Amino acid sequence: MRGEPVVDEVVRRVLETRPDGSVKRAAYTGDLVVRITHEETGKSYDADAGGSALVEYRADGSQLWAVLGPVLVGFAENGGTLGRGLYIVDGAYTMDISSTGQKTVTTAHATVDDLCARVA
Repeated sequence: MRGEPVVDEVVRRVLETRPDGSVKRAAYTGDLVVRITHEETGKSYDADAGGSALVEYRADGSQLWAVLGPVLVGFAENGGTLGRGLYIVDGAYTMDISSTGQKTVTTAHATVDDLCARVA
């Protein structure tokens, strides 16, 4: 699988920094469409990933995302609450990313679209 932006108008606003100047909290919003292509077959799908997120960057390298709308999320094998693959998670949810990359998605109200299945 390969993903490339077709539309990328995402902007970031830094809300809080640490004393060393590194970002502690930032907000992201804007249109984002990513073309997901199955490299062996050439089949592709344009995924709307233009949600809004408030991201807390923790000192240990972990992150906490509070999301509204669709965001593109990739999972490694045994990498979290979804199986290996690329997904659009759309709705109201949080995503906790550990310092090792383990992702835990907790939904208030959300849908999950398996992009690998779309281009298989």
